[in-house]
Formats: sequence, structure tokens, C-alpha cells
Amino acid sequence: MADMEHSPGPQNVRARLLLASATMLFVELALIRWTGANIVHLSYFSNFILLGSFLGIGLGFLMPAGRGQWLTRWAPIPLAVLVVLVREFPVQVRQTSGEVIYFTAVKTTGLPQWVTLPVLFGLTALIMMAIGKMTADQFRQLPSLEAYRYDLLGSLTGSVSFALLSWLRAPSVVWGVLAAVALLTLGGFRNSIRYAVPLALMVAVLALETAASGISWSPYYKIEVTRPTTGSRDYKISANGVPHQSIAPLKVLGRPGSPYEQPYRETPRNSHRRVLVIGAGNGNDVAMALAHGAQRVDAVEIDPRLQEIGASLHPARPYANPRVHVHINDGRAFLERTKTRYDLVVLALPDSLTLVSGASNLRLESYLFTRQAFEAAHRHLAPGGAFAMYNYYRQNWLIDRFGSTLTSVFGHAPCITHYGGKKAAILVAGVTSSDQSCTASAWRPSGPVPSAASDDHPFPYLLHRTIPTLYIGVLGAILLVTLVSVRLTGVRLRRTARYVDMFLLGAAFMLLETKNVIGFALYFGTTWLVNAMVFAGVLVAVLCAVEVRRRLRRVNQLVLQLMLFASLAIAWLIPSHLVLGLPFAPRLAAAIALAFAPIFCANLIFSDRLAAASDPTAAFGANLLGSLFGGTLEYLALLTGYQALLLVVAVLYAGACVAMRFTRRGSGDVTSHEPLTVQTAPRP
Repeated sequence: MADMEHSPGPQNVRARLLLASATMLFVELALIRWTGANIVHLSYFSNFILLGSFLGIGLGFLMPAGRGQWLTRWAPIPLAVLVVLVREFPVQVRQTSGEVIYFTAVKTTGLPQWVTLPVLFGLTALIMMAIGKMTADQFRQLPSLEAYRYDLLGSLTGSVSFALLSWLRAPSVVWGVLAAVALLTLGGFRNSIRYAVPLALMVAVLALETAASGISWSPYYKIEVTRPTTGSRDYKISANGVPHQSIAPLKVLGRPGSPYEQPYRETPRNSHRRVLVIGAGNGNDVAMALAHGAQRVDAVEIDPRLQEIGASLHPARPYANPRVHVHINDGRAFLERTKTRYDLVVLALPDSLTLVSGASNLRLESYLFTRQAFEAAHRHLAPGGAFAMYNYYRQNWLIDRFGSTLTSVFGHAPCITHYGGKKAAILVAGVTSSDQSCTASAWRPSGPVPSAASDDHPFPYLLHRTIPTLYIGVLGAILLVTLVSVRLTGVRLRRTARYVDMFLLGAAFMLLETKNVIGFALYFGTTWLVNAMVFAGVLVAVLCAVEVRRRLRRVNQLVLQLMLFASLAIAWLIPSHLVLGLPFAPRLAAAIALAFAPIFCANLIFSDRLAAASDPTAAFGANLLGSLFGGTLEYLALLTGYQALLLVVAVLYAGACVAMRFTRRGSGDVTSHEPLTVQTAPRP
């Protein structure tokens, strides 16, 4: 190690490690966004690409220094193949299930899903394995703790860079150009031709996508606007390839039976002076509120690009009206923050086509459909006010779930009107039964009514507390591929068995990170900015733990473990509604303390344990398997809810602490006074 510290060009090594780590995280985030935008199914299963990325990065680090050079020589080829495969041979995987609802309207194209999904998973792992290998080669040339610090700084750089591009709404070709420049720099002069050809092909394909008519990018979707055809005056808006919204003139919106008009027909005594529209989108509902004489309309829309499209294309120009106040925000977050009381609150088609990144099965709108959200809407209604929601719900049981929840919250059954088929419905609930006038009938259950979604179990589109067979099959296959892949790298499972504590630490950390994403999404909204800040916060917390451990000659593991379990116990005992009810500043302070204190303590324990490992490669391999296992355990929330994940985390950490005592004795590992760590940065 001393020779490495005095090897020539340490600054160059540090710079290359920083660039490699930043590229690694940037490409991972870009793959998650881009594949989800082009393959609808991956928008609902975002950690499919995440786990493939994590597997590839881990394998890249597990490879010995003298092996796998072919990966770095031909690194861009699998990236180019993936981009060409998805764009030039369109693949759409349509999922239907009696257990969970997917909001898709696409036809299956391309190869069968049992071919498509493994190919995409394999290509993702191969891409990230090559970049992980580049990062590991630089990592080994520096003292371990110093290298880890630069790895963390690079990860922060990659995360912030992608967040900045999301804020700028940069198209996919910009992502491709930045990734290409970074990879060309990492590949060096000797690989310039090998790299230039596939990278140029990738950028060209992304440029064609970007140049296509009507295509733009928001922080959440790839959006396509189709202009009216002959005989139609409606603009059509697709998000991630799925028909999402249409812009129509007022006389179309106001037709009898229209979901835009029905809330006003069923509240004839309502003044409709103050209207809140959640999911304002292109402005149809805003235009209708203005047409009914609203003096103030608060239009809440999470996606800034959708609102901009409506502002420029809607024939009624609703967003230009001074009575309209636009809020680019998460609807639930706005409800919790505002003090205004409304005559009408409209939940207008908030059916997103993507998940909150890094949080399995939590969709952008999930927290709008919980019992607590309906209660918040009820609290914000003025006397004589009403709440309305409508959508094409796909299943009668989903209509029954919402009808039952509204009945419980408002104390009487809401009005229900079907349009365009029995599975499309408008539900209108007045503050009292006299504040609604049902033109059709009041809601009655069509069969067994599923229980209401809650803030702890925010899965309105899941019929029962179960893990759908689709997820079980895919996650099982991922675990199998992981075991085989790790074995093929030369890491023997028997050798890693003595690091069962590292396995459990990895699984617990992945679950803890997911719980933090969920908590911040509830407290501050499911926006891309909140999500990006959480991941950056995780990296900062890990970096702080490394810096503290670096300055300590030795640590007391028992004290660290007590601190960890105390922080987990506090997070478990404090219910989310108490934090949610705090003003912004104390809520932020509480959320940071509850989320990052366990992460800080856990990473102190991890770095100290790895410093004592006699075989760091085997220890890291065990931690990798544990992290992937933790990624699959995230789906337990579908059964237990998210708060219970803290119990799973505590059990895993307890198992790790017990195993730590025995594995050290049996393996010959001893406490080291040198702070050594080789763990890669946590990947959002």
C-alpha cells in the first residue's frame, strides 16, 4: 500500500476515479429513466434495472485486477446494443393481472417478455460491470479509505448531474453525449476507435429519438404531443408511450355525461367560488372550473412539462387567466401545506405511469388515494363543499375501494356516474349528503370491498395484501442469476459463508434506504427533486460516517450497535402522522434525524467490520449478495406496509451483530486500527 501511495500521478488516479464513479451512477440513473420511458413495464418495476445495475457494479469490483480486461476494451458495445435494441426493435410488454392494476393502453410488440426482460437485465448488468471494472481498477491504486472517499464524491457528482439535467428537462441525446464523452475519457487513447464507433451509434439513435416530432422530456416522462387529425380538434398527449391526456375545447368538455362536467352537475347548490384541481395537467379541469364561475382556481400539477403544454396549446387558455394559480408540486404535499378551504376539490386523472425511483411499487400518485389523503381533502372543504374524483379505473374492485373509503370519511355514500363503460367512473362526495345531488345513483358495492389504502400501505392498485406472482417470478430469477454470476467471477460461496454478517448488513441497508425514500415522499411529496435530495443525503451520510471512522483509532462496536438500535427504535415509535403534522422546518429536521441517524450508525459499523476482514473481496461479495437480497425484500412492504420494514431492518441488523461475534472468532478476523473499506457507494 505504501508503494501505491507514492506511485506516479496520484492526482490523475484520483481524477479518473472521480470520473469513473460519477459515470457509473450517471449511466445507471439514465438507464432507469430511459428504459422506463420506452418499455412501459419497466416504469412499474423500476428496481429491475436497479438490481441489474447493482449486480453489474458488484461483479466489476469483485473481478481481480488482472482479469476482465476485455470488459474495459469493449465497454460501450453492450450500451449501444441496448439502445439500438429498444429503439429500432420496439418492445412493449403488456401486463395484465387480477392482483394488481397497470395503467397501460399499449399492445404487445417485439419478443415475448420471457426473452425481452432477461436480455435487458443481462445487458444492463454487462454495461455496469464494465464501468464498475474501470472504477475498481482506479480504486485499487489508492489507499482504500481515500479511494472510497473519491468514489463517494464521484457518486454525488453523478447524482447531482443527472438531477440538474432533469431540472433542465434535457432530452435523451444530451444524456448520451455526456455518457459518451465520459466513457471516451475513461477508455483512453488506445481504445478511442473501439469506443468511438459504438458510442457514435448510440448518440445517433438517441438524436433520432430526440428529433422526432412532438417529443420532449419532463423530469418524469418522455412526452409526445400529437396534433389534431382530420375531423378532430383534440391534441393527444402520450407519456412513456402510453396515451395519457387529451386537450379538448370547452364545448366538448361540457357535454352531458362528461367527467369534467359531472362534478358541477351533482353539486348544483355549490357556489364553486374556490376550486382546487389536483392533477391539473393540460388544463381541461381548470378551464371547466373557470367556465363555472370560479373566482380562484389552485391548479396543482407535479409535471411542469404537462402544464407548459396546456398553457401553450389549450384553446381556452386557462393558465393565462389571472384567477388561476399554478402550483408545480405533489398533490398530497400541497394538501398538507395549504390552509385554504375550497368549495370543490377535484382529483383529476392523477394516474401516473411510473414509480418513485428507488421505491418499489410506490407510484407518483399513490399517496393521493389513501384514507389519510381523503381525510385531508375533507378537512379542506368549506361548508357546503364537495370532493370529486374520476378515472378509467380498469377494475370494479378499485371503484369499490375508493367508494368505500369516501363513505367512511364523509359519513355517507358518494354519487357515482359511469361514463365510457362500467369501469370508468366519477365519484362525488359532498360535505353532507345534502351537498350532493346524484343524477344517477349513490355508490353501492358491486362485490367484496377491498380494505382502504393507507399511508403505511399506499398500494391502491393492489387488490389484497399479497406479492403478485409476476414479482415473485422475476425476483426469484434475479436472485438465481445473481448467485450464478457471482460464482462465475471466481468467488466461492463457501469462502463467503464466514461473512454472513456482511450479507445481513447489505440486506438491511438496502431496506433502510428504501424506507427513507418512502418517508420523504410522504412528508415532502413524490417529486423528482425530493427523490434526488434523499439519495444525495444518503451519500452524504455515508461520507460523514467514513470521515468519522477515519479519524478514530478504534471504535466500540457495542456502543455503535446500541446507537443503531436506539435510532431504529425511535424511528419505529414515532408515527408518520406526527411528523407530517409539523410545520415545514421542524418536519424537515425530524425527517433528516429519523432517516439519516440509522444510516450513519450502520455505516460506521460496516466500515469498521470491513476493516477487520482478513479477505475483503470475499466480505464484499457477501455484502453484494445481501444488498441484492435486500432489494428483493423491499416487496415485503406489499404484505406488511412500510413501517414494518423497520422491524425487518432491525432483525437483519441484530442477526448481523450476533453473527459478527462468531465469524470474527472463526475466520481469524481481528480488529484493525487502520480504517479500511472497499464498499462501493450506495446506488439509488
